[in-house]
Amino acid sequence: MDLDLTSITDNWRYLANGLGLTLLLSLATVAGSLVVGGAVGLARCYGPAWLRWPLVFYIDSMRAIPVLVVLVWSYFALPIVTGWSLPPFWAAFVALTLHIAAYVAEIVRAGITSIRPGQTRAALALGMSRRQAVIQIVLPQTIIRMLPAFGSIISIAIKDTAIAAVIAVPEYMKQSETVAGQTFRPIEVFTCAMLVYFLILFPVTRLIDMAYLRVAHLGRS
Repeated sequence: MDLDLTSITDNWRYLANGLGLTLLLSLATVAGSLVVGGAVGLARCYGPAWLRWPLVFYIDSMRAIPVLVVLVWSYFALPIVTGWSLPPFWAAFVALTLHIAAYVAEIVRAGITSIRPGQTRAALALGMSRRQAVIQIVLPQTIIRMLPAFGSIISIAIKDTAIAAVIAVPEYMKQSETVAGQTFRPIEVFTCAMLVYFLILFPVTRLIDMAYLRVAHLGRS
């Protein structure tokens, strides 16, 4: 089998544009997931009792439904139900954010519950308010304990952007499919795509693990 890399070198600008969109969608999804998931996790732990059941339903339903189904629904079914039609990029952003935020919420809840309740009680006994105890005592330790899990969330968010090709988002995988179809060189194109995703994800996960090793002692109690 002869390898011909001209399919990649001749279309590198086209592929680079897709890669840029992949990184943009990844960053937006990670940021949105952390914000939404963090808020849901905190509300589940410290919010009113009546709010917890809807949040549990949201978390369990998002974890039970494949991300591809959520993506397709947000693009094709949402306009029918609500009358609002989202462009492919924003439909992918909404679907990926809502899906991944459910996992972030569970990570936040697990991190908070891993802190011994005695620390909160001691802070309240010293005159701190519940909010001060959460912000100054619980959350700093929780964030450190959640770092390894957040590394996995970032990896999942970056990889899941490839699914956006289903709704014609011109990200890297969609561009790779186009190039492979036009040049009849799927082995070279998709091998390159595999290496690109690896070169993006491997340093990210290693850096987060290294950061966690440096600060892990601060999360022990």
